[in-house]
Amino acid sequence: MERLRGVIIITAIALYMVFAWWFFAIGQVISNGNWDIAGSYLADWVSYEIRPDIEYDGDALDVSFPRFSPLGSDPRPEWLTTETAMVERRVAASAAAGNATGGATSGAGFLGSLDAEPAKKEEGGFLGAMAPSSTTVESPATETETAPQAPATTREEAVVSADISFGGDTHIRVQPGFVTVTHRGETLELDIEERVSVNARGPLPEWASQRAPGAKVIVRFGFAGRAEIEDDEVKVRRRFIGWENFFFDTRSPYWDMSAGEVLGTIFFGDRIEADRSNLSLAWNNFVNNADWQHGDVWLKLLQTIVMAFAGTVLASMLAFPLAFAAARNIMPNRVVNQVLKRFFDFLRSVDMLIWALFFTRAFGPGPLAGISAIFFTDTGTFGKLYSEALENIDDKQREGVRSVGAAPASVQRYGVVPQVLPVFLSQALYFWESNTRSATIIGAVGAGGIGLKLWEAMRTNQDWENVAYMVILILLVVFVFDNISNILRQRLIGRQP
Repeated sequence: MERLRGVIIITAIALYMVFAWWFFAIGQVISNGNWDIAGSYLADWVSYEIRPDIEYDGDALDVSFPRFSPLGSDPRPEWLTTETAMVERRVAASAAAGNATGGATSGAGFLGSLDAEPAKKEEGGFLGAMAPSSTTVESPATETETAPQAPATTREEAVVSADISFGGDTHIRVQPGFVTVTHRGETLELDIEERVSVNARGPLPEWASQRAPGAKVIVRFGFAGRAEIEDDEVKVRRRFIGWENFFFDTRSPYWDMSAGEVLGTIFFGDRIEADRSNLSLAWNNFVNNADWQHGDVWLKLLQTIVMAFAGTVLASMLAFPLAFAAARNIMPNRVVNQVLKRFFDFLRSVDMLIWALFFTRAFGPGPLAGISAIFFTDTGTFGKLYSEALENIDDKQREGVRSVGAAPASVQRYGVVPQVLPVFLSQALYFWESNTRSATIIGAVGAGGIGLKLWEAMRTNQDWENVAYMVILILLVVFVFDNISNILRQRLIGRQP
């Protein structure tokens, strides 16, 4: 057995891994994973998309951008070119008639049509009809039937062709009823029957897909983007590296300026607003950036730090005296020992996230719920760690202090505390750094801090660059606090960093 011990251990581990692979169906999960979506999510962390939509409108095209486009209210990107021409468009008869009247208000409201003259009062009351009066005069019929009018046509200049470049030889050319896609030296031609079907001329290349004949065609160009060609429009997703409008949003006067132009305007330009300097305006526009919300993100990050610090400090302050009562060598009463130890088990057995959910319902969303969750969980953890540290102290120091006639409180103060205080502080510093990460998680359930902000950005399923921004901030804070905690712990235990 001694000779075969290594082989037995390796075999047992291998068998367990095979069992885990089968039990959790890992192979099936990997094979069914949608890796294209995962790749898109990762790309969204370091890039952004411009999303023009090209709709078919008879013999013309309608090119539009989302309301809050990264390119501003009047986007004209160089990679999207259009051609215009005079085309005939059909106008509904009612619209043409309305234009012919010179814009006169129609005699109708949201309750129905209005008569040109007040309606005649009905000759009757609530008791029944009354006999006709001799002065009643019947008015001739004024209603006339109008013949249906054919739709009118107008000639106007409109977009008849749009060309979208994705870099290199990749581009899409959209025309009424026809779309051409070129990629990797291959050309895909699609006939569009408006609001009916999309039909390819020939087999689809590997970078294009269509679920069913006549359905929309999706073309993918890797990191450069993709497009969805439907029977009523073409949805383009053009991707660019970087974070769009990180410093100034489209409403800022500094938007779309280069770094040199921004600095020149701040220090040498005329005042943009009379009541504040250009530097103050630039800082205000940066902090209150509508797309990135830097000020709110920093405030939530500060809340997370304060939550971790306050919860850790309060927990260590409460656990410190309770640990003395829970330690068997300090408190001889076994009932008190067991009650406190089971109390610590209860506090730490309920996960911090569960405590956060409970206190969020009790106090409402906010930092107070997060502080309470950290306080309850860490009180149980500190109580257990502190009491075990007290039970492992060297009794010789305590006996030495007691031998000189010191009071019981002095015995604990000079015989016990100096031994365990560096350990207590070191553990508290470690949990302070750890709780900074934990406060981010519990914030996602409404306990305040940057975790809630992070969860809101992830729920949109589009703002992954904002997620990356907040994750980087959290990593920086954890890195700084981890180094501070390490330096302080090394000094506490007597080693220089």
